[in-house]
Amino acid sequence: MEYVIGVDIGTQSTKALLVDRNGAIVAQHASSYQPDTPRPLWAEQQASVWFDAVTACIAQVTAHAKEQGIDAASIKAVCISSLYGGSGIPVGADMAPLYPCLIWMDRRATAEVEWVRSHVDMDRLRAITGNGVDSYYGYTKMLWLRGNESDVWAATRFFLPPNAYVIYRLTGEVAVDHCSAGNIGGVYDIARRGWSGEMLDTLGIERTKMPQRLVDSTDVVGTLLPQAAQRLGLDAGTAIVAGGIDAAVATFAAGVTQTGQHVAMIGTSMCWGYVNQHVDASHGLVAMPHVFNGQNDLYVFGGASTAGASVAWFRDQFCRDQIEAAKATSHRDAHRLLEDAAARVPAGSDGVMFLPYLMGERSPVWDAKASGAFVGLNLFDTRAHLYRAVLEGVAFALQHNIEAGRKGAERLDERLIVVGGAAHSDLWMQIIADVTGYPVYTIEQDVEAAMGAALLAALGAGLVSREAAQRGWITLVERATPDASRRALYAERFGIYADLYPALRPLMHRLRNA
Repeated sequence: MEYVIGVDIGTQSTKALLVDRNGAIVAQHASSYQPDTPRPLWAEQQASVWFDAVTACIAQVTAHAKEQGIDAASIKAVCISSLYGGSGIPVGADMAPLYPCLIWMDRRATAEVEWVRSHVDMDRLRAITGNGVDSYYGYTKMLWLRGNESDVWAATRFFLPPNAYVIYRLTGEVAVDHCSAGNIGGVYDIARRGWSGEMLDTLGIERTKMPQRLVDSTDVVGTLLPQAAQRLGLDAGTAIVAGGIDAAVATFAAGVTQTGQHVAMIGTSMCWGYVNQHVDASHGLVAMPHVFNGQNDLYVFGGASTAGASVAWFRDQFCRDQIEAAKATSHRDAHRLLEDAAARVPAGSDGVMFLPYLMGERSPVWDAKASGAFVGLNLFDTRAHLYRAVLEGVAFALQHNIEAGRKGAERLDERLIVVGGAAHSDLWMQIIADVTGYPVYTIEQDVEAAMGAALLAALGAGLVSREAAQRGWITLVERATPDASRRALYAERFGIYADLYPALRPLMHRLRNA
C-alpha cells in the first residue's frame, strides 16, 4: 500500500494526517500555538513556530506509521496547506526570516489602505486582480512594512506564504502556488494567472520580491532534502506538493470542485466560498485560483474575521465557572455546558444581537475600525442569551456574505456544507440552517483541510486520478434542516443585523479615533 501526508498550518494549530491511497486515516497529530498580538488589531507569527509545528507533526505521524509496520518508502508525497499568510514571511538573501509574518487578521495597514485609495485607480486594480483594497490583503501589509520597517524592506529578497516557506525549508526550492499568490490581492493578475507587473509598479513593490516560480496546487515543488528527511522520518527524495490556502483546501476536501458548490469554513475565522469562473470584487468578495483545476476555476469567498474566535473570547472572558465545571464532566468541554443553556433560549435570543467584529471586519463590510457589540440587552438577559447571540451573530455574518455572493454567483447549490470546529456544535449547525435557509451538511471525518492537502498530495504524486480526486475521500452527513418558523424570524432579524453596522459605524470610528 502507498501513503501520503497532508499538513494544514492553521492560525492556532498545525495538523498532519497520514492516509493510504484510498483516503483511510492511518495516523494524525496536532500541535497548538497562538498568534502574537503585540498591539490592538495587530496579529503576527514567527515563521519558526510554523516550521517547528510542521516538522513535529510529520515526525509524530511517521513514527506512528512505523509502529504499524509502514516503512518510509511507502510514503510517497507530502502536501502543505496553510492559513492566509497576509504579507508573507519576508526573507533575506540567505532565506532567513527578517520579520514576523503579518497574518490575515492583522489590521495595522489602515493608512496604507487610504494611500492606495488615493493613489491607485481602483477600477483598474479590481479589473486586473479581481480583488479590492483592505488591510486584510497581503499587499497592503507589504506596504506597511515598506513604510514602517525600512531596513526589513530593503533587506527582503522574497515574501513567502507560510506553506511556501516551509516547503523551501524542506526542499530548497522557492515557489508559490497560484491560490496563495492570488489571495495576496493587488499584485496578482487573476486572468493571466501571474504577477501583475503593472500593479507592482503602481504600488511601488519591486517585482524581484515576488518569487518568479508560480505553480499549481497539485504540482510537485521539489523533493525532500536528506537533512530534513532524517528529522521527519521520511526518505530523502519524497515528493513535496505545493498545496494552497486552507479555506480553499478545506473546500476541496468537502468535494467542492464544480461551479455553484459552496462551503462555509468556520474555525477561528469564517470563510464562505464557492467555485466560479468569474471574480466578484464589485460585491466585496475575494477571488483566487482554486486548488483544483486552478487554471480555469476560481475560489470566490467572503469571510468574518472572528467567528470561532468570538465564541472563544466570550467563553474565556465571561465563563470561568463553566470552564471549571466542565473539568468535572466526562467531555471536559465548557462549550457543551454553555450550549445546553443556550439551547433553552428562544431563537433570536429574546432580542439580543451580537456584531462579531472583534478584529475589525472583512467582507462585505471591509472596515478595520468596525468593532464588536451586543445590542438589545436588558435585565432579563442571562449569559445563555449572550452566548446564543454570539452563535447567531456569526451565522448572520455568514448570511451577509451569502447574500453578497448571490449577486455574482452563476448559481448556488441547494445545500450548504460546513467544515471546521463549529461543525462539532449541533446547536450552531441548526442556527446556521435556520438563518441561511439551507440544509446543512458536515464532513463525517474530522480532518477537513489536512484531508484536502492529503488528497492534493495523492493527486500530485499520481496515486489517484483527477476523476477520483473530484469525488473526494470524505463522507457528507446531513446535520440540520431549516425550520420554517425560525427561518421567518431570523429573516426579520437579519434585516436588523444588516442595518446595525451602518447605523453604528460613525460611533465605532469615533471610539477607535478617541
